[in-house]
Amino acid sequence: MSDKELRTRSDKQAIDQFINEVRTLPKQGGGQRRLIFALDATASREATWDQACHLQSELFIATRDLGGLAIQLCYYRGFGEFKATGFVTETGQLLNLMNGVSCLGGRTQISRVLAHAVKETRAKPVKAVVFIGDCCEEPVDELCHTAGELGMLRTPVFMFHEGNDAHARAVFQQVSKLSGGAYAPFDRNSPQVLKDLMAAVAVYASGGAKALQDFSSSSSPEVKRLTRQIR
Repeated sequence: MSDKELRTRSDKQAIDQFINEVRTLPKQGGGQRRLIFALDATASREATWDQACHLQSELFIATRDLGGLAIQLCYYRGFGEFKATGFVTETGQLLNLMNGVSCLGGRTQISRVLAHAVKETRAKPVKAVVFIGDCCEEPVDELCHTAGELGMLRTPVFMFHEGNDAHARAVFQQVSKLSGGAYAPFDRNSPQVLKDLMAAVAVYASGGAKALQDFSSSSSPEVKRLTRQIR
């Protein structure tokens, strides 16, 4: 056999080995349902960001039997800073991403969260958006318009509202309704409520309305109220 033939065979074996190695790599959420986990990371949110770090595993744990989720972390903070990570499929990956973020003072950028969700779901369907925040400092009509667009795309937004700001409550309720999602208030001093709400949306994103109905039947009153809002 000539040197050329030997090199050709060697190259082919290397290519075959590479292809086999790629085939055995763990899949990175390509066939899983996608969820965007969006948080306000301005200064007032620091305590609840830390709380969300502790509770983020609920998004994965609640959906293990339903095929799991691929989750993207999305946040805004400071002077016009907006970030979105890649989609991850393990709680350790999401926790590492969240631990790398510190809260900075700034104005809300909910409009950028919603616009980003539209862009993502046009590229590949996003089953749900979770947003956690405490206030709104933006034009309401613009938010409602984009929320309605998400509703047309069948990407519901679940607005989790910390605190009792009346304006934020009204805006968050409109955004959730127009997108086909749901609104739920919570108190940072009651972490179990946020834990249950996050798990409920993860179940919905992974298994749909029927899975959420089944989940809520044995869950908290807050989850039952959220479930009743889904159309």
